[in-house]
Amino acid sequence: MNEISLANPLFATYAIAASIMILKAVGMSWLTVLRMMQVKGGYRSPEDLRRTPLNPAPNPAQLQPDERVERIRRIQMNDLENLPFFLAAGFLYVLSEPSLVEARWVLYGYVVSRLLHFGAYLSARTHDTRATLWTIGSLLLVYMAGRVLVVALGG
Repeated sequence: MNEISLANPLFATYAIAASIMILKAVGMSWLTVLRMMQVKGGYRSPEDLRRTPLNPAPNPAQLQPDERVERIRRIQMNDLENLPFFLAAGFLYVLSEPSLVEARWVLYGYVVSRLLHFGAYLSARTHDTRATLWTIGSLLLVYMAGRVLVVALGG
């Protein structure tokens, strides 16, 4: 590869895909807080029951799990379980110098699969739907790692 620089279209493709995934993962924290504020519950820590301007009428029931909040937390946990693998595999994959067309299909394909997975999880689609979308992303990770191994081993 010529360089690890945003001037390099191959690396820029990775940087775009990685940035979208990072922003999506960070956005999940914001979505969790928004949902907790909407339902006035789903809090986890006892100190969250203190009277504040954002919680003027604390209630012990606010510490009970709320499915609307927990769903967002599960989505975020799924992101946190998958994003590090993508960031590492995607970076190494770019170092294997695939064609720009292939890299765009693979990296952006991963992003699309994760965004669709998010939509399916948020809208309570069946496990089969979520699993299918997760599998697409997972297979793309396997492909990236496999290509890196083949190229690194001189194949």
